[in-house]
Amino acid sequence: MQSKFVPQLVVSDHGMTENGNHGGSSFEETDSLALFIGPTKFASASGTPNKANQVDLASTLALLFGVPIPKNNVGMLMPETFKSLTGQVSEYVLHRDDDYLRRKICGRVFGYPVPSASTSLVLKSDKINQARLIDQQLRLLELNSWQLLRLLEAQLPGLVCENFSCDNFRDDGSERTRGYSNLEESFCCLYTKASDLHRSWKSGEEKRSASGDNCHSVLMAYHNFLRTASEWLSHRATDKPVGQLIFGVAAMLVSCLILLSLLFLLGKQVFSEQSQQFSSANNDLSWWHLDEVFILVVIVIVVISMGSSSLVEEEQYIWHFMTSSLYLLSLRKVMQHIVTRTEQNTSATLGLKTNNYIQICSIFVILISGRFLRGWHQGGVNWTNLPDISKWLEQVGSTYIKLFQLVSVIILINISLVSLMWSRRSKKNFMTVVSLMHLFPGWLVLHYITKYQDVAFSTGSYDATLMAQIIYVVLGFCSTAIVVAVPWCIPFQNRTVSVPEVQRKAWGLCFRDSAYVIGLSYVYYWSLLQLLLQQPVNSVPVLFLFLQVLASIWYSSGSNQHRRQWVEVAALYYMGMAGHFGLGNTNTLATIDVAGAFIGVLNHSTILSGVLMFIITYASPMLYLLSMVMYNSVKDTSSFIISEKGNIGSLLKRTLGFPCLVPLGLNSILLIAYTIVLLLMRNHLFVWSVFSPKFLYICATTVCVCVGVSVVASTMIYISLVLTYREKLHTHTD
Repeated sequence: MQSKFVPQLVVSDHGMTENGNHGGSSFEETDSLALFIGPTKFASASGTPNKANQVDLASTLALLFGVPIPKNNVGMLMPETFKSLTGQVSEYVLHRDDDYLRRKICGRVFGYPVPSASTSLVLKSDKINQARLIDQQLRLLELNSWQLLRLLEAQLPGLVCENFSCDNFRDDGSERTRGYSNLEESFCCLYTKASDLHRSWKSGEEKRSASGDNCHSVLMAYHNFLRTASEWLSHRATDKPVGQLIFGVAAMLVSCLILLSLLFLLGKQVFSEQSQQFSSANNDLSWWHLDEVFILVVIVIVVISMGSSSLVEEEQYIWHFMTSSLYLLSLRKVMQHIVTRTEQNTSATLGLKTNNYIQICSIFVILISGRFLRGWHQGGVNWTNLPDISKWLEQVGSTYIKLFQLVSVIILINISLVSLMWSRRSKKNFMTVVSLMHLFPGWLVLHYITKYQDVAFSTGSYDATLMAQIIYVVLGFCSTAIVVAVPWCIPFQNRTVSVPEVQRKAWGLCFRDSAYVIGLSYVYYWSLLQLLLQQPVNSVPVLFLFLQVLASIWYSSGSNQHRRQWVEVAALYYMGMAGHFGLGNTNTLATIDVAGAFIGVLNHSTILSGVLMFIITYASPMLYLLSMVMYNSVKDTSSFIISEKGNIGSLLKRTLGFPCLVPLGLNSILLIAYTIVLLLMRNHLFVWSVFSPKFLYICATTVCVCVGVSVVASTMIYISLVLTYREKLHTHTD
């Protein structure tokens, strides 16, 4: 029995240059192969290769298989694929009623209906005459024309081709759309001519001839309309409003320059104040140090890497490496200060030695935690198959994962309670209440993980949903209560002393204690929320992030004399970005945790689930932004408070300037740089799969930074206003 030949199609996704590049927008890289393998007659039909746009492939395959053309496809039929087919066209396409199909395609229903089971594709294999073959080709061109006409009507509301008469029609190549009053008229003329010629062809059956002039005229008329409509629709989809884009980029550039100018002026003013405050032995503040230069080098490297699709896909390597290198430079700087002091035979006080030990231990905690975060998830796109810690835990079983999760919650609770004890100037009873407000939500999260986490997504998970909602309410209430009550309840020290300098120093100490308790609560409650929402395997990385935050704060508490404040804030921002990838996030949309966005949501809500998804995705950047409140509490501002020029406005400028302007400035640089890169890469082969998702992440990061900075600024302003009001109230009472 003779086997039946099966037509085949071989395609490639992209081309390649002679040097091996395959991700750019050059002709060699965007040129790809589409090889149709059919009967002998088809294979020898043309001796030269034919060219077509990639959008033409979808419409051609749809008509070959007798299925609807994708509703937004702007391609035109590749006629060479049908010239030598021996009747292998769907009966459904050929014999359905023309008026019915036209109403379906050009009407409210997109695309003609898919054949049902009773009208499945029936491929004829018998020989048909040449006139029949030409009739099939014209039929397919007619269907393709209806598809593009529908898209033209959607783009041009004034396009109405019903009962349209076209006079003085021109068909002169590139000038075929000229000579008419508007664009709609030119399209209607092209379509009407093709439709009229086709109608005349079908009505004159006795005069049909494959080699006749009337057949050639119909084919050319359809090709002219399809080519013109496809080109216009393609340009319509790819052309950008240049004026609006230039205005948007210019506005972004102006805002970036304003932020950087404010940051420069603030740094210049702070430097002049520090030069007057510190002795001549610390005049090294006038020099640029290696870690400060490295902060700027990181920005340059990240901006340059945005132009490479491979580096965008594997961005986590840049942040992990740069963050670790930055803290290694910080360790080198601390050791240099210790060695310099030893060589100069300068006796260090006990407090200075303690600060050095704290800084060294903090850097080691940051480096070790960062290494675990780096190895926890093998993120990115190209190396996801490599083993990592999270895959190993998933292989050993959920029991071990839950054990790690419970241990993480317990350690987190204990560390927060120990950290609260550092605020020694607060009332004992008040701090007991704050400790209970830390302990109770932690116990609720621990209870949820133990009892409800396994059934959170099952059918009868109402109790788990209710428990998650209770945790949300408790976390919100406790954080709000602490923010509102702490500035009122922490007492001023030395109230009985009437010396203004001493009273102002007491005000500064109360400010620091309030910021410390509130900042610690922010970081702790946010970490608890992440332990509830994140995947169970991410519980240990959340704990590592919490440890990194505390270690960074400890390091900053003793680096007043040898590290600029903007460097410390930038380091926190960099660690937030490294932690973002350490939790398994990438620059592809596929890694977004959708399941966690429905924890505690009883009924579907796009807004609530979207907010939870945002909280899960940007857990690390927001954590480090919230830690800016705690960071302000460890900076020594007492000497500034008791100076002659010290006032509340200057204090806010010192405590809010760098923690707010540095994240906004860094994010602004990355945002405008990537916007320009995206415009340059708009014709890149991977613009939709790589560069566009990254731009969405950049925009979402901008929202995260703005929200975090707003929370920090409003918290610090509220603390200052409350303490100022209390001071004035005490003065009037005395």
